[in-house]
Parts: sequence; structure tokens; C-alpha cells
Amino acid sequence: MSEALKEAQKAKEADEVPVGAVIVAGNKIIARAHNLTERLTDVTAHAEMQAITSAANAIGGKYLMDCILYVTLEPCVMCAGALSWSQVGTIVYGAADSKRGFTLIDKNILHPKTQVISGVLANQSELLLKEFFANKRK
Repeated sequence: MSEALKEAQKAKEADEVPVGAVIVAGNKIIARAHNLTERLTDVTAHAEMQAITSAANAIGGKYLMDCILYVTLEPCVMCAGALSWSQVGTIVYGAADSKRGFTLIDKNILHPKTQVISGVLANQSELLLKEFFANKRK
């Protein structure tokens, strides 16, 4: 999760919402990503979506069953849907998203075999987000 936080920091420095993600397979990081919605002018360019594409390219296949996604913020419904289609093995996220997180809408959106672990380094993830939005409001 610390590597995902580094990606979130990169997003913050680029004036993107500070969400970062990494995907691990066989104890090796195969994908790193952060939000690129502003840079790409693309509402779908969330960290998770970028990481899924990168990981699929790295392994040469679309299914991520043996992978772990570490992401600093609970995935939204769009990202959870994509993670379901990728059949990612495990999702580990930091901060809960009380406005747009998938658990608010449909906890069953994920693939049935996907494991979810929440709250990992949540305080650090929340702090990055709070600082970012506090600066935006100034």
C-alpha cells in the first residue's frame, strides 16, 4: 500500500485527485498508476482503470485472478465493475469513499472469488485527499 500512496502523491503533484494504485503478481509490482482524469480529459482515467490496463499488458492477458490490487481509495462502481470483469483476486484499499464507493451501491458487483481488505493505511490515504480538497477550496 505504501507504493500506492507514492502514486497518489504523484497524482496530487500533477493536480489530479490523489488516488494511487499498484497491482502485484507473484510478489512483484506489475502495474503502477494514479488518476489521470484531468491530464487525459477522461472521466474514466481513474487509477484502478489505468492499473488494470497496465497489468493486463504486463501479463499478456485480461484476467488478473492471481493479482492483488492495492488502491488508496475504495473503488467507485465503474472501477469495481472493471475489476469484476478482470476477475482480480484481491482488492486492498485504504480510505473508504462515503460518497461514491462501490460498497454503498452494490457489494456484490465484484467477481464472487475476489477478496476485499479495507482500511489499510486509511489515515494516510484520507490525509492526502483532505489536504488536496482543502487546497482546492482556498
